[in-house]
Amino acid sequence: MKLYSKYLIIICFLAFSLNMAHAQDKKAEQILKTIATKYKSFKSYKADFVYVLENKKDKLNINKKGLLYVKQGKYKLEMGPLTIICDNKTLWNYNKDNNEVQISDYDPNSAEINPSKLFMVYEKGFLSQFIEEKTEKGKIIQLVELTPTDKKKSYFKLKLYIDKSLSQIVRSKIFDKNGNIYTYEINKFQGHIKIKDNFFTFTKKQYPGVEVLDLR
Repeated sequence: MKLYSKYLIIICFLAFSLNMAHAQDKKAEQILKTIATKYKSFKSYKADFVYVLENKKDKLNINKKGLLYVKQGKYKLEMGPLTIICDNKTLWNYNKDNNEVQISDYDPNSAEINPSKLFMVYEKGFLSQFIEEKTEKGKIIQLVELTPTDKKKSYFKLKLYIDKSLSQIVRSKIFDKNGNIYTYEINKFQGHIKIKDNFFTFTKKQYPGVEVLDLR
């Protein structure tokens, strides 16, 4: 189940809090504050994305489609055979390939970044810089670059690509010290969607024969 932890940490990098105490670039800071205000207004949302892992040195190129649902801190992440569900109290990590689920108590501080805070940048620990505006498929895209002040982080740079007219993140890139580049392309974002609370609970009867590993 180590693969679960790997993907959970990676996908959490989509989560960007946008009230950056260390932002030094005024234009970047204003862009981040604008999109923060918008995303914080959503009580629930769904994000359809594509995840790409590249490493030129290792000739690595992996593509996966994913879905993330969030409602008031609860979340459900689906990517390939992996499904991660959290109801703010319990965390379920389900692997379809071996029909196994791990259950553990949810600790919002255990992950480096909380996936339920999608699109919202850490409140501290980053420097931001506005890089450029360019046109992609008829849309004006603003590029903001973030660098962690803590040089011990496994990654050294983040890039956010923002649709200027919608004030929405359409792409993010994470560059780590091992030469990996993680790209998240947001294909579709829906805010204020209706989701019942039981959607964020793992129901054993929906997975016949599932092996349960309760780590609580």
